[in-house]
Amino acid sequence: MNGKKGSIRIDICLPSDIVVPEAVKKPITKVPSPRKWLYDVWEFARQDTNRVTFALKVGLACFLVSLLILFRAPYEIFGTNIIWSVLTVVVMFEYTVGATFNRGFNRALGSVLAGVFAIVVIEVAMSSGHIAEPYIIGFSIFLIGAVTSFMKLWPSLVPYEYGFRVILLTYCLIIVSGYRMGNPIRTVMNRLYSIAIGGLVAVLVNAFIFPIWAGEQLHKELVNNFNSLADSLEECIKKYISDDGSKHPDFSKTVMDDFHDEPAFGKCQATLNSSEKLASLANSAKWEPPHGRFKHFFYPWVEYVKVGNVLRHCAYEVMALHGCVHSEIQAPYNLKCAFRAEILDATNQAAELLRSLAKDVNNMKWSFQTSLLKRVHVSTKRLQHSIGLHSYLFTTNHEDSSAKAQLKTTRFVSFNLKDFNKESDEPEGMVTRNINTTSAPMEAESYHEMIRRQQRRLHSWPPREIDNFKDDENVISDLMPRMCALESTTVMSLATFTSLLIEFVARLDHLVEAVEKLATMARFKEQIMN
Repeated sequence: MNGKKGSIRIDICLPSDIVVPEAVKKPITKVPSPRKWLYDVWEFARQDTNRVTFALKVGLACFLVSLLILFRAPYEIFGTNIIWSVLTVVVMFEYTVGATFNRGFNRALGSVLAGVFAIVVIEVAMSSGHIAEPYIIGFSIFLIGAVTSFMKLWPSLVPYEYGFRVILLTYCLIIVSGYRMGNPIRTVMNRLYSIAIGGLVAVLVNAFIFPIWAGEQLHKELVNNFNSLADSLEECIKKYISDDGSKHPDFSKTVMDDFHDEPAFGKCQATLNSSEKLASLANSAKWEPPHGRFKHFFYPWVEYVKVGNVLRHCAYEVMALHGCVHSEIQAPYNLKCAFRAEILDATNQAAELLRSLAKDVNNMKWSFQTSLLKRVHVSTKRLQHSIGLHSYLFTTNHEDSSAKAQLKTTRFVSFNLKDFNKESDEPEGMVTRNINTTSAPMEAESYHEMIRRQQRRLHSWPPREIDNFKDDENVISDLMPRMCALESTTVMSLATFTSLLIEFVARLDHLVEAVEKLATMARFKEQIMN
């Protein structure tokens, strides 16, 4: 009790040795210091100086339009309708010149159509009398709202969605304000003039003061995707080859893609997610006039998107390789070392080809990639040949135990279902069996005993060695597996990894064809490489 009426306080003293769980403790949120905030803003601006340029241009355009309100002469002409100029600059000014032209076209077309519809409806409503006038105006607002909202959902009209939105907004504001203020025709014309002034200021400032071209942004984005994919491929392969199994990330980090030691992994993810960005930049670039290095009309911006799609198709394989690197089942380190030279050679050749294509696109000079592509194919064939030559490694259990002084092998059985089908009708003595033992000499086994043990091994996971099984007469051996099982599931991960790498190289052929088509249509300068 604390002495006050109606209030009770109970003090509980906890022993000092009691530890409060971490989940009970309230998280302490650190407020970033102003210095840290300023540093983040500086880094954000330093990464792309066009962001600062765009912000300053928007401020300049708004300032120029606001002068029409601050000075008395233009304000007396347009009145309060001049505020539409400021609104037009705000909604129309985009990051790139092409996007601004696109917005301007939708804004202009929507405003003109809305003005025409408003004038027609106002004339009809005024000629119908004061009683029917509000009903006609109300029904027209309902009709315009329903039609524009439905049409902007039409698949082929989705690019003009902003235009339909402008029609609805401008029509409603014009016809309602004109009905109450009187003289609706003058109101419509003043607002159209104000919108035209705002759009003209936005276009002139964006196009003539440090312009940011969507075509140039698209060009750089595609080149960066090439280099990012090459870096991701090399990083993924080197990490897989050098991984001896001593370090394995937590499952939570794998799910959340928390790989701080793999900076190129994030770039590969950005490449996969760049489809919408490339399509948006290409759509904006269509509205831009010839500029810079892109000097001819009807530039093939769509081909950039197609090359990006093929490049993203290759990035899928890199992400699959990355999944093998962080999978739960890993091949033995000594087995990776057996194919280390061939895997690294194929990887280096593929990465060199990607960087060469990026250089050609960046310089807008096409060099026939015959030699590089041939070297990539040769390195891949060398890897395939090495896998075929050492295929016994994929059917034999090779485990390197560091706790033992020497490698100890256990008995294994090599079984092939096709051979079994062919030899099932032959005498038992004609069947070939391959049985390795550790210390005892080779022992003869009956054919049925071999089949039974083989089935026990096939239906066990994780794979167990044959010697660990005890005789069990109740094992059902009616169903035979369709495929020849490997001695250990871990060996299959290396086979999967190499097959994904070979598939990646195969997709490079389509990438070279796409870049060659882009070079032809964009009129790149040709250079012949030996």
